[in-house]
Amino acid sequence: MPVRTEKEVSAGGVVYRKVGDKIQFVLISPKEGRWCLPKGQIGENESEEETALREVKEETGLKCKIIQKIETIEYWYFSKERGIRLHKFVHFFLMEYIEGSTENHDWEVIDAKWFDADEAIDKASFQSEKDVLKKGLEILRNAI
Repeated sequence: MPVRTEKEVSAGGVVYRKVGDKIQFVLISPKEGRWCLPKGQIGENESEEETALREVKEETGLKCKIIQKIETIEYWYFSKERGIRLHKFVHFFLMEYIEGSTENHDWEVIDAKWFDADEAIDKASFQSEKDVLKKGLEILRNAI
């Protein structure tokens, strides 16, 4: 019997701040040993941008503003809990940090931390998110 496939659409953010002459990005750890960009499913009657800002606030404790869209990534994975294959699309936005503390992240993640840009790229657990971080850094370097 073939496995059912569903499409899932999420949005998230590459949050940055400048500390002196360095650029830092925030990453979340949803489980031990894994570092990711904050993201989540788009809610009913919610835009990509609204979802990205909400998910970043929930998962990092940070209030941000969107600078621009970076890109949309896609990947496939199997959900053991649901017994289905998912084709996931994630819309990522470059976001400027406004206020808040990573200590105020929600229960969905075990940690949220700031890293210097190169360290964040190195720590990110998935190549697609490393690439999104690199693109965000390139946008920032060209704007500065």
